[in-house]
Order: sequence, then C-alpha cells, then structure tokens
Amino acid sequence: MAGGRPRGFDVDEALDRALEVFWRHGYEGAGISHLTSAMGINPPSLYNAFGNKEELFRQVLDRYADGPAVYMREAFDEPTARQVVERLLHGGADATTRPDCPPGCLTTQGGLAASPGGETVVEELAGRRAAGEAALRTRMERARDEGELPADADPADLARFFATVSQGLAVQAVGGASREELHRVVDLAMRAWPVDG
Repeated sequence: MAGGRPRGFDVDEALDRALEVFWRHGYEGAGISHLTSAMGINPPSLYNAFGNKEELFRQVLDRYADGPAVYMREAFDEPTARQVVERLLHGGADATTRPDCPPGCLTTQGGLAASPGGETVVEELAGRRAAGEAALRTRMERARDEGELPADADPADLARFFATVSQGLAVQAVGGASREELHRVVDLAMRAWPVDG
C-alpha cells in the first residue's frame, strides 16, 4: 500500500465526537486535549487526519449541516415561502432542543467570540449565517415576484427578521426554554407574515 499506515479510527465517528465537543464548548472552549480524548485519537492523528483545529471545525460544520441541521436545507423544498419559513423555524425549535444533542445551535454558539488567532472561525460562522439569510432573502424575492407576498413587502427585512427569530430560538434553547415554548414563539413570529392589507 502506498502512503502511510491506514487510519486506526473511524473518521465519521471521530467527527461526530468532535461535533459534540465544539457544540458544547464552542470553538474557543474546545481544547486539543479535550477533542482528542473525545475522538479517541492522539494529537498527531488529529493533525494528520484533519489538518488543524480550525480545519477540523470546518469539517464538523459541514457534518452538522448534513446532520442535525439538515432541516434547514430541506425546508427550501417546501412549495411556498411561508412553508419554507415555518419549516425552518419549527425545525429549529426541534433541533435546538433534541434530547440527544447539546442545546442550541453550533453555528450560533460555536464562535461568537474568539481570542486572537480565532477570528477566522468567527468569520466562517458569520459567513454561514449570512449565506442562510441570503438564501431566505432570495426565496422571499421569488415569493414577492410570484404574488405570494404583497408587492410592497421587503424581502431583505423579512429574511433578516426570520433569521433573527431562528437564531433567537437557539439562544433561548441554551437558556433552558422547552421545545413547546419555542414552538409557541414560532407561532407568534409567523403572525408577522405580511398579507395584503
């Protein structure tokens, strides 16, 4: 076999364990020793397999988007913009309060603050949140163009409002809000959906 020795660990399982560490402790609070202990590997294996902590975090974010947060991508399959938003928000209420996961949202909590050298992680997370808001704005523009929203509705403001509600759900979940409480918040937020007056 060309190259080095085969890996002695399951990469997907290691990423899942790293995901939980980052989710619970954020990027800054997840030390290499904590990560390697949870992943069942030694530091050289982490660096050989994943590059460095920052690259590991990026891979974890991708795994998160395809796992616990997959509801966000799937919501855009709904036929109307209102259904997209409802599925996003109700999905967020469920995802941020899953009993088998840490409370809250990895992309909201993972790196709101960082020490010098960690700014790229903060920027990465901000960029991912901004991309989600941009996708929602594009969907709102389509809804306005198709007559689902009133002609005077502002897609950018609506996208920012619902993105803010979504991120707020995650913060509330960390603070101990129950799934039922968050679903009631979603129902209240949906009352802001614009209708022709």
